[in-house]
Amino acid sequence: MARAPSKHGRDQALDFQGFLSDLQDWELSLKDKDKDKKMRPQEPNKEIPKSGDFGTSSYSRNYDPINTISSSFGSEDSLPDAASEKDLGNEYFKQKKFKEAIDCYSRSIALSPTAVAFANRAMSYIKIKRFQEAENDCTEALNLDDRYIKAYSRRATARKELGKLKESIEDAEFALRLEPHNQEIKKQYAAAKSLYEKRILQKISEQEKQKVGKLDTKVNGHSIQPVSSSTQRTGMTAVEDHCKKINTSGKQASKVSVQELASRAALRAKVLAAENITPPTSAYQFEASWRGLSGDRALQAKLLKAISPSALPQIFKNALTVHILVDIIKCVTTFFIDEMDLAVNILENLTKVPRFDTLIMFLSSNDKADLAKIWDEVFYNEATPIEFAEKLDNLRTKYCLKR
Repeated sequence: MARAPSKHGRDQALDFQGFLSDLQDWELSLKDKDKDKKMRPQEPNKEIPKSGDFGTSSYSRNYDPINTISSSFGSEDSLPDAASEKDLGNEYFKQKKFKEAIDCYSRSIALSPTAVAFANRAMSYIKIKRFQEAENDCTEALNLDDRYIKAYSRRATARKELGKLKESIEDAEFALRLEPHNQEIKKQYAAAKSLYEKRILQKISEQEKQKVGKLDTKVNGHSIQPVSSSTQRTGMTAVEDHCKKINTSGKQASKVSVQELASRAALRAKVLAAENITPPTSAYQFEASWRGLSGDRALQAKLLKAISPSALPQIFKNALTVHILVDIIKCVTTFFIDEMDLAVNILENLTKVPRFDTLIMFLSSNDKADLAKIWDEVFYNEATPIEFAEKLDNLRTKYCLKR
C-alpha cells in the first residue's frame, strides 16, 4: 500500500504550481507589450538639423521639384497651346513688354500658325522698331488670310518706316477697299501719300538746281559798278520783271518735269512688270500687279494667261471686287477669238470664286450694260463654235445678264 503524502509535501506542490502560474502570467504580459509596441506608429525623428543640412530643412520636406513639375504637366489641360500663348502675348503687349510678347507669339506660331498671331507679333516688332521683321510677319499673315485688314495696315506702317512709300500706299489703299470708312487707315493712306509726293518734288527740285547752277557776281570778268539811285530803281524794276518771268517759266518747267517724270516712271514700271510677270498667289498680289499694268491690256492679258484658270478661286477667295471682276472680263475680250478655250475657262472659274453671287448683285447698271454688250458683240459672234456658245449661254445666266 502506498503511503499518503504528508501535509508538508502537499504545501510544496501547491507553492510550485503557483510559481508556474505566475511565470505564465509574466510571459503573457511581455507578449502583450511587444504587440502594443509594434502596433503604435513610430514618432518622427525630432533632431535639430545642423547648419547647412538641406535634407532635413522645412523647405525640402514641403517642396518636391519633380512632383511639382509632374503635377504641372500631368494633365493635357495644363499643357501650353497656341491660343493660351497668344493670349499671354497680348497681356505682355498691354504691359509694354514687347520682347516677352514676341516670345509668346513665336511659341503660338510654332504650335499653330495663324494670321492673328503673325500680325500681333508684327505689331510688337513695330514697337521696338524692327520694321523688316514686321513686314515679313504681315506678309505671312496675309498668306494665311488675304482679307485681314490689320495685317495690311501694319505692313503699310512697316513699309513707310522702311522707305517703301509706294508699297505702303498700296497696302493702305487695299485696306480701304475692304473697309472704306476706317478713319485710321484713311489717315495712314494720306500720310504715306503725302510723304511720297514730297519725295517726288524733292527729286524735281534737285534736278532744277543742277540745271540752274549758281549766279555769277561778275559780268565779262569785271565787277559790277555802282549806279545812281534812279538807275538803281530802273534796274531793280527790270530785275524784278525778269525774276517774275524766271519764276513763271520755272513753275511751268516744274509742271512739265513732274509730268515727264510721272510718265517715265510709269513706263519703266510697266517695262519691269512685263519682264517679271509671275503668277500671283493672293488677291493682293494680283491687284498690285494688275494696277501696275493698268492702261495696257496686252500686259494685263499676259498676266491673266500666266495664271491657271482653276487657281482663280483660291487666289481671290473672298477678296475679289466688282471693279476687278469687270476689268478681267473686259481683258478676256482681247484674246477671246484667238484663245477661246482659255477665255471660257477663265469665265467659268470666276463664277466659282467665293461670294461671286454677291458680287453680281452689286454690279451697277452701267457694268451690267457693258457686260451684256460684251456677250452680244464679242462672245456671241459667227466664229464662236456651238460647244462654246452653249457654255457662254449658261455663263450669261450665272452673270445675271439679260438678253
